[in-house]
Amino acid sequence: MNFLTLLPLAVVMIAGTQLVAAVFFASSDRPRAASLGYLAGAAIVVCGGTTLAWLVTHLFRISVDDHGGRFERIVDWLVLVLLAVLAVVVFLRRHSGPPTWMGRLQHATPRYALRVGVLLFLAMPADDLTMLTVGASAARHGLPWWHLLPFMLLTLTLLALPLLALLLLGRRAAAVLPRIRDWADSHAWLVSEAVIVFFVVLTVLDLAR
Repeated sequence: MNFLTLLPLAVVMIAGTQLVAAVFFASSDRPRAASLGYLAGAAIVVCGGTTLAWLVTHLFRISVDDHGGRFERIVDWLVLVLLAVLAVVVFLRRHSGPPTWMGRLQHATPRYALRVGVLLFLAMPADDLTMLTVGASAARHGLPWWHLLPFMLLTLTLLALPLLALLLLGRRAAAVLPRIRDWADSHAWLVSEAVIVFFVVLTVLDLAR
C-alpha cells in the first residue's frame, strides 16, 4: 500500500451532506469568505483526526513486540470492521437529504461557517470512520505521516469544488452549483460504496498474504 491507495477514500469524506453544505456556502451572501471559513473548519478536523488515528496506531506498532505480524493482522481486521460499519452508514444515509438547518447557511458569517465545518466533519460517523481507516491503514503499513498529506489535500480540494466553480465560472456558476448539489445528494453514496469495496479488497489481500 502507498499514499495513492488512500486517495479514493477522500471521496467518502466529502460525499453527501459535506459537499451540499459547500454548495450552500458558495451560494451565500458572502460566498468566498463563508466558503473559506468552512474549508478551514473542515481542515482542522480532517488533518487532526487522520493524524491522531495514524499516531495512535504508529505508537502501538513500535511499542509492541510483533512476532509473526500479529499486530498487523489485528489492524487489518479492525480496518475491515470499520469499513463494514462505514458501508452500512453510507447506505442508510443514502436518501437522507440535506438537513433543514442548511437553509440558514445562505446568510452565514465566516466564523459560523468555520464552526459548521468543524462540527459537520466531527459529528458525521462516516467521516470519523474514514479518518480512522486512513490513519490506521497508513500506520499499519509503516507509511510516514506525510503520506497522509495527499489524502488531506484531495479531501479539501474536492470540498472546494463549489468555490472553484464560483471563481472560475462567475455568473455561470449559478447553473453549475445546483447540479453539484443534486449529484452529491443523489449519487455520491454509490461512489462511496464502490470506494469502500475497493479498500475492502485491498485489506483482504493483505490478510491473505
